[in-house]
Amino acid sequence: MKAYGTYFVNDEKEPIRYGEINLINPPRQRLRGEEKKAGIEAIPVFCGFCGTDFELMKMGRQGLLDKKFPEGQSRLINGHEGVVWVPSENRFAIVLIRGGDSFDPTRFTEDETYFEYGCDGADGIFCDRGYFNPDMLLHLPSEYEGLTKLPLSLAKRLVFSDPYACAVFQYERMCDIGEAQNYRVELAKFKCDEITARKYAVKSTFERVVIFGLGTTGLFIGDQIRKNQKDANILFVARSDENSKKAQLVKDELKCDYLSTSDMNESETAKAITDKIGGTATIFVGTSGTEIEHRIAFEQGVLGCNGIYNSFSLGPKVTYNTMPFGFKNQVILASINFTQKHMETAIKLLCDSKFDRLVELIDKDEFTDNPIDAYENKIYSKGAPLKTAVIWNKKYIDEEK
Repeated sequence: MKAYGTYFVNDEKEPIRYGEINLINPPRQRLRGEEKKAGIEAIPVFCGFCGTDFELMKMGRQGLLDKKFPEGQSRLINGHEGVVWVPSENRFAIVLIRGGDSFDPTRFTEDETYFEYGCDGADGIFCDRGYFNPDMLLHLPSEYEGLTKLPLSLAKRLVFSDPYACAVFQYERMCDIGEAQNYRVELAKFKCDEITARKYAVKSTFERVVIFGLGTTGLFIGDQIRKNQKDANILFVARSDENSKKAQLVKDELKCDYLSTSDMNESETAKAITDKIGGTATIFVGTSGTEIEHRIAFEQGVLGCNGIYNSFSLGPKVTYNTMPFGFKNQVILASINFTQKHMETAIKLLCDSKFDRLVELIDKDEFTDNPIDAYENKIYSKGAPLKTAVIWNKKYIDEEK
């Protein structure tokens, strides 16, 4: 079957293109031990743009996409955030992005394999039609199952299913690591039983949280911490103005503090952070995509003893001085992605959220006429909104709601 969509290729001048594509439908496996299944047809309805897409475009310019293409192909249909319509089941669905021959695709080992729709080895949703493993087309909550048109406001919220699922996974991982890292400290401090000490350790892990960066993932990690740790002291740090839309969301909706560092050097930034949170950080979450993160945390000493550095940015190199790092008993956590359980949790939470206010639209024709220009000069330009999305098929969207 042929369809029109955008796709990545290895080409210095035109790494992303819009045109007619020959769709493929190889059987794919959701998890190890399950049978491979041919995909069923789904119609992309609403698609969000992710920084991963932008990085893949850059890789195409450098001729580095060969390992990302589906087997036997020299192109990859992009897109992994959004909502699709499943004609054979008359329902909307969210595509579970990652599967493969592994017990847990987020934690695969050397003898396991994975694929990611729109990112790695499997075509994504920026296309008029696509094929997806039927077990990886996740349901919306029951109250939305009968819809034949999706309210635009709901579509905007659901476009965050992928990054919010990442945040759910991140919170879970920080709890796991924090508990294991510090329960013996709490055991010695309170002279209590081990079960109680582990509960204390989780709570103390989130005593002073610094989230460095103000993108969607950082926002959602902060939202997850706030939902689960009501007393946590959470500080967002970024260059955006105090009165920006994102900063206001942090303060008004997430009930977190915010520090703008636009006119500060690194030492000034570090002092301002520790002054704001009343000490060094118990958790430092790096989401800005810059190498300033690790210098603030380690060189400037913002991350405290027994603290956790959650490295969520893709690209920056993290370095540290082994002597103070070792004596401070710090931990570096680095894990991205999520399981089906995390995405299902994210879908439910997002349906009741107000995150649709963060999404702005680009006209489909404007995007498809010149995808490169759209990425570079609108979607990821200096003044770009926090999240950009496109209505891919207006037939299934109620733009009045």
